[in-house]
Formats: sequence, structure tokens, C-alpha cells
Amino acid sequence: LHLSPVALDLGFFKIRWYALAYISGILLAWWYINRLIAQPGAPMAKRHTEDLVFYATLGVILGGRLGYAIFYASVTGDMMIFSPAHLIRVWEGGMSFHGGAIGVLLAMLWVARRNKVNLLRVMDYISCGVPIGLFLGRCANFINGELWGRPTQVPWAMIFPEAGPEPRHPSQLYEAGLEGIFLFSLLALLFWRTSARLKPGLLSGVFILGYGLIRILLENVREPDKGLEHLSWGLTMGQTLSIPMVLAGAFLIVRALRGKHERPDAG
Repeated sequence: LHLSPVALDLGFFKIRWYALAYISGILLAWWYINRLIAQPGAPMAKRHTEDLVFYATLGVILGGRLGYAIFYASVTGDMMIFSPAHLIRVWEGGMSFHGGAIGVLLAMLWVARRNKVNLLRVMDYISCGVPIGLFLGRCANFINGELWGRPTQVPWAMIFPEAGPEPRHPSQLYEAGLEGIFLFSLLALLFWRTSARLKPGLLSGVFILGYGLIRILLENVREPDKGLEHLSWGLTMGQTLSIPMVLAGAFLIVRALRGKHERPDAG
């Protein structure tokens, strides 16, 4: 499609779609979470979301970059990324969702303990907003022509110049649809139409389990990162890192369904 990774080029300054995706994702998620906490039974106040946005942003960037360095770059022998000069170059790509998720979890733990609010219920509300960022991030991956799919002959196959002349799955769009639109819609339905938000850990469990299963499935059509094509245990790195998510998500769902529920007027 001849898409450019640069959204706006002013000569002396460039704005990239990747950066816009991160900024827009954070702002839209912030706005949406504020709508959620305005409903009865919210575990936190608006001032808490402001702290969460700040620390979660740090968690996404630092965790995503360090996660990529540890889970991917170090496995392939690219140790240069561990230098401070390379770690801060987030605009070049190279972000791990799993690393970012760990960073956001630590941010939520810090805010929850600092403000003495229920961690699981905070996770539930944050999880409802995360698919917004996932959708925009995957769209940016597609525009950048990165993280492409495996070779295929399906009618909608596309050629990504950096990947060679073979038509490939536009796996970034599959991920945008499933990780973004589908998970957002599912969590929104559970939040607005059921009592799921009053069952600590249920919404976050659905998100974690759902993302893990989707990632494991789509790794079958997504090209593995260079140097990670043939892991000895037969799974891709993305699938390997998603298995603990599936187990953790299932645990949270079972725990939530069996546990004590919050009252609608609980704060």
C-alpha cells in the first residue's frame, strides 16, 4: 500500500504513526476508564486514574522495551539494545506486549498499595481500556510494515517490502481486530450489561485469558521474529509467553466466580 511510517514530516521534526498510536491509546483509554469509574461501585476515584495513567505509561514504555530486550533481542544475540542509548529509542519499534503488561501490573500494584484500593478491581477497570491501545498499536505496526505474517496465497495476502516478494498474511490487522475490537467489545458487554465489574478479577481474567488465547492462535499465521524461528520446544516466543497468561486468566476467572462479590455502592 506504500504507507509511510511518518504521519507528519516538518523537515526539522517528524511525527510517526507509532508514537501517535501510543499517545492516542493512552489518552483514549484514560477517557474511557474515567467513564467506567463514574458508574456505581467503582474501586477508585478520578484522582487515582491520573496516577495510574502516569505510572502505567512508564510501565508500558520501560516494560515493553526491556521485555523486548530480554525476551527477544537477547535470545537472538543482539545485546546492543541493552545500552541506555538503544533502550530509549522506542520510536524505532521493538516493544514487547508481555513486557509492557508486566510494567503496567507493577504500576497498578504501586498505585493500589499507595492509595489502599483493591488491586484486582483496579486491574478490572484498566483491562477494559487496554484493547484501545492494542488496536491502535497493531494498526501502527501495519502502517510501518513490521511484524508481518507468514507467506500465504489467501486472496487478501499482501506484500511487505521489508519481508521480500512473497505475499503474506496481514497478521497485524488480524491482531487489531481480535486483540483490539473483539476484546474491547467483549469487556464492554460484560461491564455495561452484567455484574462482572462487581466480581474482583473477573474482567481482568477475561482480558488476560482472551489475549493469551488469541496470541497463541495468531502466532500460527504471524512470522516469528528473526532468529526465533526454530525454538527447541516447538512453540514461538509469543506462544511461550502467552501460556502463563492463559493460566493466570483462567485462575482469576474461577476465583472471581467463586469469591465474594462487591456491593453496587462499594467504593
